[in-house]
Amino acid sequence: MSDEPSKPVPSPAGAAPASAPAPAGPAATAPTGSASPSAATPVPGHRARLLAGLALAVALAFGGWGLWGAITRSDDAPPPPTAGAATMTPRQMQAELEGLRQRVATLGRSDGISRQANRDLQSALAERDEEIAGLRADVAFYERLVGATGQRRGLTVHALKMQPQQGAPSAWHFTTTLTQNLNRGAVSAGRVTLALEGTRAGKLEKLLWADLRQQPEAPGTPYSFKYFEQVEGDVFLPPGLTPVRVTVRLTPQKGAVIEQSFSWADATRDTAGNGAGG
Repeated sequence: MSDEPSKPVPSPAGAAPASAPAPAGPAATAPTGSASPSAATPVPGHRARLLAGLALAVALAFGGWGLWGAITRSDDAPPPPTAGAATMTPRQMQAELEGLRQRVATLGRSDGISRQANRDLQSALAERDEEIAGLRADVAFYERLVGATGQRRGLTVHALKMQPQQGAPSAWHFTTTLTQNLNRGAVSAGRVTLALEGTRAGKLEKLLWADLRQQPEAPGTPYSFKYFEQVEGDVFLPPGLTPVRVTVRLTPQKGAVIEQSFSWADATRDTAGNGAGG
């Protein structure tokens, strides 16, 4: 056996050197209660879940806000275009526009015609109402005149109406209603004349029948009736005269002369006025 010391055998190239053995003793023991490195570092999976939850909450918030805005604007939003309008050409749209304009114009003319017809109808109804009222007044007058309970009166002037003549400012047409029911069946006959009082240039003037007829010794208008009669005629007023009062004069064949006076305002009303007495 040789006494030469043994030489260490070299390790192959690239081989890792053997680790030295851990020293024995108290230094090799880890201190009690110290935290391990893995427990102090956060887990990557837990952080990802927190970020995903936050992103979902933000997305839900924006989605709710958009839905609320859409609901509140739904009433003001214009209606969506129809499929037909989207496929129409500009020429077709222009033709439809012209058709709508013509329809609006036709409806406008129809409305105007209807309104005018309604106004004409209302005017006709008003005229009929006035005519009916006049007829009722006439019936009441005739009933009082010829009825059994009517008051008995002799020859009198019931009413006088004066109307201007168109195209002749100085010409006036008069209509006077004469009545009598005292002697039933008896004929009253005679002549009617008018006299007029008025002012001209601040002075009072009185015009007689000959002046109103513009004829010297003009005869009166004749009358003859049993119960009533309307006597008509024409008179002429001089320029510048303002009429105030008209007097109807009856000259019967038998009996005294009868006179009845009417104010010019009453005589020129649409409805014949009552006698004022004279």
